[in-house]
Order: sequence, then structure tokens, then C-alpha cells
Amino acid sequence: MKRIWGAVGTAMLLTAMPGTAKASDTCTVARPADGDLKAFAGSYFVAADEAAIDALIACLGDPDPAIRDDFAFALWTQGLRGKHLKPDGLRHAMQRLTTILAAPDDAAGFRRPFAVLALSEVARADRVEPFLTDAELHALAETGANYLRGVTDYRGFIAGEGWRHGVAHGADLLMQLALNPRLTRADADLLLGAVAAQVAPAGSHAYVHGEARRLARPLLFLAKRSDIDDAAWAGWFQTLQPGDAPRWKAAHNSAEGLAAHHNITAFADAVYVAASESQDPQVRRLAPLAAGLLKALP
Repeated sequence: MKRIWGAVGTAMLLTAMPGTAKASDTCTVARPADGDLKAFAGSYFVAADEAAIDALIACLGDPDPAIRDDFAFALWTQGLRGKHLKPDGLRHAMQRLTTILAAPDDAAGFRRPFAVLALSEVARADRVEPFLTDAELHALAETGANYLRGVTDYRGFIAGEGWRHGVAHGADLLMQLALNPRLTRADADLLLGAVAAQVAPAGSHAYVHGEARRLARPLLFLAKRSDIDDAAWAGWFQTLQPGDAPRWKAAHNSAEGLAAHHNITAFADAVYVAASESQDPQVRRLAPLAAGLLKALP
């Protein structure tokens, strides 16, 4: 991507320009004093080179939720949904965010969950106005599926720290991919496998921050596909049913069993309600499968 910022860009990144305020010690992007991120997004992204993109991405890992969520991600969303970042910049952002997801998370645990959330906006941008090649779209699906499968930090919201929400943010990327008409069946299977892995993960964590509904969303959009037949859906739901794992042998007398029961119930409820209310017969076919999953629980 052509670097067009020069001295002006550097000043905007590293210092507080008139009418702006420095974000924090770790986020070097100056934020507008008037708080108008929609207007600021135009000037920021139109002039942004790779260094400016990287600087904003770095802010997504800031430990301060007012910087990380209310400023950095909000500005990122305004920039991409306002179509201010061109394909070269989007590709650079995708590469940078993918690199973050492939690395260990920072000690505080914010960097990767917000990197995947930012990547969901890149996926949305491609869905609205395609710019990725088929190979790049496949790589993005693989990145999203691998991230969601690999989440082991299940912290959602913590007062004073804000959101991490790795499972929900990973599901948001999968939802944007599920909506993309260019997604192949092989890619859809990657997404379905990743969702299945996190519906009731090993251990005793019970989802309490809306993760089940977020995991259900990519499933509901994938149900619109004509190349996933009823038998395939029945087989997928079968993989979620209780088996011979120790947690199911005393499901109501262990923390692991109770968490699994809670998580699968919440997921099946979310699918059942949404599918039952859908006007799309392709989506409605998931309702009896979700009901069957509920009936199979001990």
C-alpha cells in the first residue's frame, strides 16, 4: 500500500493535534476531542498508510475498555462500514490481524479477541463489496475456524476491565463468513466444526454473556445454503448429543456436567426459537433438530 502520510501522518499518530486528545500511553492514535468518530473516520482512514492501520490495530489490545472498545473498535467500525479503507488497506489489515491471532495472546487477554472482532469487519467489507480472491476468502474462513476452535479463555465481561468475549467475537467473524454467498461448502464445514467445538467446551465454564446466541447465528445463516441437506444437518446435531464422556455419566452431580447441560440447552434454545420464527423454510428445518437435541439431554 502506498505510504501517503509522511510527517503529517506521524504527527497525528504520535501527538495530540489541535482538536484531538491522546488516547493512552499504549494507544498512540489521537482521538477527536469532540468525540465524533464518524467524522473522524473519514479523515483518519482516507489518509491512512500501513503504519496508521497498525497503530489503530494496536489500540484494540489496550487494557482500558474506553480506549479498546469505545474508541478503537468504534473507529474501526466507522471506517470500514463507511468504506473509507480501500482493498490494499483491508488486505494489510487482514494480514496484520491474522498474525495476531496466530500468536499467543497478551497477558491481559484482550488482543486476540478484539483482533478477531476487527477481522469480522474485514469479512463484512468483502461480503458487501468483494475484494478478496477465492483463496483469500478460504484462508479467512480457515483463520476464523481455527481461532474459534482454539479459544480457551472464556472470560466475558468483567467490571473495570470490560469485554474479552473470545467465543462471541469468533462467532461474529463466522457469521459474516456464513453470510457470504462466495463461501464454499468446504468452508461452511470448517465453520460448522468450529461452532460445534465451542457449544459445550470441556471444563466447567457456563456461558452467561450471550455466547450461545452468538454461536447460533452462523448456523442459522448457513442453514440457508442449498448444498447442506437434511441428512447433513441431522448428522451435525447428532455430534452435540450426550455421549460416553465422564461429564455425562453424572451430568447433574458435577460442575462439568452441569456446565455442559447448561451450555447445550442455551444453544439449542437459541436455535429453536430463531428457526421456529424464521419465514425461510431452509432455516425452519433446524427447529425440530434443536428440539431433538434438548430431548436427548439427561
